[in-house]
Amino acid sequence: MKKIKLITYIVAALSLNFAKAQTGGEKKTLNFSGYIEAYYVADFNKPLNHIRPSFIYSHNLANEFAINLSFVKSSYQTENVRANLALAVGTYMNANYSAEPGVLKNILEANVGIKLSKESNLWLDAGVMPSHIGFESAVSKDCWSLTRSILAENSPYFETGARISYTSKNEKWYIAGLLLNGWQRIQMVDGNSTPSFGHQITYKPNEKLTLNSSSFIGNDKVDKESKMRYFHNFYTIYQATEKIGFTAGFDIGTEQKFHKSNQYNTWYSPVLICRITPNSKSAIAGRIEYYSDKNGAIIPTETENGFKTLGYSVNYDYKVSENAVWRIEARNLQSKDDIFLNKDNTVLNNNFFITTSVAVSF
Repeated sequence: MKKIKLITYIVAALSLNFAKAQTGGEKKTLNFSGYIEAYYVADFNKPLNHIRPSFIYSHNLANEFAINLSFVKSSYQTENVRANLALAVGTYMNANYSAEPGVLKNILEANVGIKLSKESNLWLDAGVMPSHIGFESAVSKDCWSLTRSILAENSPYFETGARISYTSKNEKWYIAGLLLNGWQRIQMVDGNSTPSFGHQITYKPNEKLTLNSSSFIGNDKVDKESKMRYFHNFYTIYQATEKIGFTAGFDIGTEQKFHKSNQYNTWYSPVLICRITPNSKSAIAGRIEYYSDKNGAIIPTETENGFKTLGYSVNYDYKVSENAVWRIEARNLQSKDDIFLNKDNTVLNNNFFITTSVAVSF
């Protein structure tokens, strides 16, 4: 409770300072917002410690009520400057920020940006930012499926570094280059002196179609044990009609087997989601996905075939109001090897679970 009060006080103080700074003729916008999502996962394997499998980082508690993500956010924008600060709590934060020290565990966003050109939409941003990789985010309400795909769970949700980005005047092209502290990190790993790099290119030829290419190149380990990682994410979103849309994504990555090795471990993951919105209140989405990581570069299992898992899910959303949604999802994961722990402390190759949540934004 004390931590939540402190977070609220900090953001309110920041908002007040920005408000006091609004002098002169330049147009300034200050927004204050928040989000909270409560959830319950009925895991039919009933793990005794209530923890979902280790490769799941969002909605990761089973058979108990919990808060996935709750944050307050302040955003400031002028013609030439922008800034965001979001402080958060929840099981999502506990799982994804476990490597960060102290108060850094509660920083969802903290970034500033300056416009580099009067004529062009060219910006330089720096700080803790949402990841440039993938079509799913930490904010479940903004995603087509209630829970995150395996490929989203095992690629960065956030990143820290500097980004230079350009948006074309017709807003069809977005191009960005990034210099990063590593693979989903705020602080770099102690003993690592090498920055990581990334790119993003998004093309929207019309209102129905979005094409995106994103990458990560870097070493996320100490220098003496460095292993270069090369990763690419591609996705396309196609809104076929007003009521039917499709999202297709594909991740592929490779990493050196060991320091200075000429051999690499490779993983990949395709996913396809279809969403139907029969009316303004309801939405239905179905997803099928596969994740292959035979050598355990991202998801170690120490089993014969490594992590090779097929998943499918279906979810229903009901918009209670403009800022509130209730969701329910049934999902099944089927692995080639026995990797899912059950209540008897034995392992199975199957995991079926039902998740429900209520999310409110303000």
